[in-house]
Amino acid sequence: MRLLAAVSILLYHAQLLFTKYAYTPQPTGLRANWAAIAEANAHLGQNALASAIALPVWFGFQAVDIFILIAGFVLVLSLRSKASAVGAGEFIQSRLLRILWPFWTVAWLSYPILWLIGIATNSYRPSPWDTFAGATFPLLFGFDGERLLATSGPWWFIPLIISFALISPILWQLLNRWGSRNLLLVSLGLTLLYRYAAVYHFGGHLTYSMLDTPNNWLPFVSFAAKLSTFVVGMAIAEAYCQHRGPLFWRPQRLLWVGLSVYALGFVAQFYQIGWVVCDLLLPIGFVMVAAVVLRSLSDLPVLSAAMGRLGVHSYSYFLIHGFVIDRTINLWVQDSVWRYWVALPLMVVGTMALAMIADAARPFIQRSAVQLWRDIDYLLMQNPTTEGASWQPVAGDRVSYKGRRDWIVYKVETLLDEGESYLCQISEGHRTIWVNANHLSLIEATSRVQSSPYAPIKTVV
Repeated sequence: MRLLAAVSILLYHAQLLFTKYAYTPQPTGLRANWAAIAEANAHLGQNALASAIALPVWFGFQAVDIFILIAGFVLVLSLRSKASAVGAGEFIQSRLLRILWPFWTVAWLSYPILWLIGIATNSYRPSPWDTFAGATFPLLFGFDGERLLATSGPWWFIPLIISFALISPILWQLLNRWGSRNLLLVSLGLTLLYRYAAVYHFGGHLTYSMLDTPNNWLPFVSFAAKLSTFVVGMAIAEAYCQHRGPLFWRPQRLLWVGLSVYALGFVAQFYQIGWVVCDLLLPIGFVMVAAVVLRSLSDLPVLSAAMGRLGVHSYSYFLIHGFVIDRTINLWVQDSVWRYWVALPLMVVGTMALAMIADAARPFIQRSAVQLWRDIDYLLMQNPTTEGASWQPVAGDRVSYKGRRDWIVYKVETLLDEGESYLCQISEGHRTIWVNANHLSLIEATSRVQSSPYAPIKTVV
């Protein structure tokens, strides 16, 4: 579902950029918006097929809230699957790094390429200040994402998901203390009050609506405007863990409820009072309908497996898509309608290829950055000491890490400090991380005689 959301956002931003923002939802009523859509569709070709394809794409912004709902869902599933409790500090650090390492990978790889393209084509390239702000994010952090917009417009979303990562331990604690129903009711009340104030007192407008208001979209980029959406995802996951809730409904019921909720939210977005509730209803309805569709597609093993493999790249896909559509449309498509329709599938596929490359490069970049910091730290120490591990780790050893005993050493690398400190890559099946060997306890040693199926020890110099 995350892959579907990421592709929807790409199509939405591509259509907006090509048509020069010909249409965004306005609080002028359903009929006026429908007329505006018909007029905007003329930019994409004078035929019924183009208009039919373009119609749902005008509302691709809804996928942003789907990401938030799914994030709440995944949060609970992840924490419920852990055998022992996770501290708030450890959890926040883990969540932030899961957000930032893919971001840093894309940023560090993209800025040199953007500059080369800009120089070669005499086109836009990020200023040194914007490059510094993006490459060192969140050093210059702002919840409005303003410092990132100059590099890629969709990156305004990154501070928002960081906000949810920071408050997730509190929401998790309240979920266990209050129960999902009480937490959902409280979060819904707070969100509605905040959104009402954002519309009628704070002078804001929806993030996807081009409108002149005193404070622009700023009141709606806060996590408070989308708090209940995140909690809805948590509540659905909590019910799922107890084998109940909407994901266990019959497909017909799930489909009709989803369509009804979505229709209410869809109409509400065209009225100012509806801005208070539309973003709460739309992701719930969309996810319900999408769950039915994706469940039916799961009967096709090849398609289901492909969606699963590609879905893991959805975050990097989101991070990269802004570069792809901006350079493609501004440098090649320009005002040509036929080039736009030719470029559209190429941008969808090309962005996925770039996302896969970025994800493949991330472990190397992450490992190199960690090793560089450790080497610098050792060289600059006033009284350097070598902390040898209690045993010499070997790929294949079964170890304990932070109380969990199901980790396997996948790779071992010695650091610069005289070969006496080891950095281990350990895996528990679905997750792989690098840690210092001093943080591990040996459970079962692998054979030191037979050749190991794992990668050999490699020395970093």
